[in-house]
Amino acid sequence: MIDILVDAGFSVQQCCRVLNVSSPGYYAYRNRPMSPTMMRREWLTALIREVHVASRGTYGSRRVHAELTKGRGIEVSVNLVGILMHNAGIAGLPGPAKVKRIKGIPTSDDLVERQFARSALDELWVSDITEHRTRERKVFCCCVMDTCSRRIVGWSIDSVQASARRERPRQGHHAAQGSPRWHRPR
Repeated sequence: MIDILVDAGFSVQQCCRVLNVSSPGYYAYRNRPMSPTMMRREWLTALIREVHVASRGTYGSRRVHAELTKGRGIEVSVNLVGILMHNAGIAGLPGPAKVKRIKGIPTSDDLVERQFARSALDELWVSDITEHRTRERKVFCCCVMDTCSRRIVGWSIDSVQASARRERPRQGHHAAQGSPRWHRPR
């Protein structure tokens, strides 16, 4: 603080008197060598900047911490990384919105066991329902796609969450979590 005021044109004696600091104490502080803790913090700040730049400015304190500890083997706490990033003015981008799951509502099993490739049309359809907020109300968009042709076989935009189906496939239908699910046995 005194250094900034001296650079602005005030004398050291005036600054020490106003801030209630002794002049010899200020000069002792100024001439004191940097402590090992401060040296480590400056070194860590440089590493944090390096990791942040390598991530194209996207990583926040948790990811920077993971890169330092797991990627580079440096022992440091996530809180210290956050403090150093804050002091240096480094910030990551906000992450994706978290999906809110409703407790007590069971989800279906993965009936196709992540095997989406099919060799014939209408063997397997996949669907997803997304919620979009508008000024008036929520709107749900549902698309149903055939996995063989990757053709959209049905879609719907409505204010009520319902699936859009033209007809049923021969073998089954797979929907994302939270969407209606049905499956025809083989």
